[in-house]
Amino acid sequence: MELRDVEIFLTLAEELHFGRTAERLHVSQARVSQAIRRQERQLGVVLFDRTSRRVALTPVGRRLREDLQQALDLLRAGLARAQAAGAGADRTLRLGVFGHAGHELRPLVDAFRARHPGGDVEFGEINGVDAFTGLRGGEHDAHVLWLPVVEPDLTVGPTVLTMGRVLAVAADHPLAGQGTASLEDLADHHVVDIGPGLPEYWVASMVPTRTPLGRRVPRGPVARTFHEILSLVASGRCVHPLGEIAARYNKPPGVVFLPLTDAPALEFALTWRTGADSPALRALAETAADLGPLAA
Repeated sequence: MELRDVEIFLTLAEELHFGRTAERLHVSQARVSQAIRRQERQLGVVLFDRTSRRVALTPVGRRLREDLQQALDLLRAGLARAQAAGAGADRTLRLGVFGHAGHELRPLVDAFRARHPGGDVEFGEINGVDAFTGLRGGEHDAHVLWLPVVEPDLTVGPTVLTMGRVLAVAADHPLAGQGTASLEDLADHHVVDIGPGLPEYWVASMVPTRTPLGRRVPRGPVARTFHEILSLVASGRCVHPLGEIAARYNKPPGVVFLPLTDAPALEFALTWRTGADSPALRALAETAADLGPLAA
């Protein structure tokens, strides 16, 4: 049985309709009928029960479908691995992520490894006050950054992770007893100023300058690392919005995390230097696109 005939058989086994099978494979309906008759003649068994009203697999046809589908999947996987190796996809990529986000991205890494057994991903930690340096300096092949990212030297790939937002406040802060917080609350308290080293639009997408009603959000004092932010919050000098993953993996003394109920979800995308594209990076991006965003 030729590979094209295998494809015709499996498609008909799925569609159970000669016309739809022909349309899907871009062949004539006569070609589909001829292929099935030839297969049945060669095997000496009926694969499909067909009448003017319906097409159905026979018991032998159902077993053949399972066997051929498994064989075809193995064939395609082998071809994909060979193609990836020839294209240079089988190498280790350095991926910069925030805190424990690497743990949330394990399904993506597992899918990438399954497709490209010679490839791998190693995580490097980045933080929100220095999120672009390791990428632009070549320390990492790509970063997973919250959107939007609108930089002329960077390419934004598929969204790989989504999550809600929380507000970090001191345990004895007046907001702590509410259980939740809103973006309007930010106008009544200072948030951390993370300095001038990052694009303002990008910082504001996490820490807005104004509330939905237009009230100004006061900034200060200054912090340069995630743990400095938590220390300032614990001291009661400020509050600060974060991705909810911060609450999942961190239990700092004196700090509580309140869901920001009216804040839009954060989306994190694979981002790399436009001039540093590579087959391995494209392979990871293709895997991410096929897998779809992971919910943290």
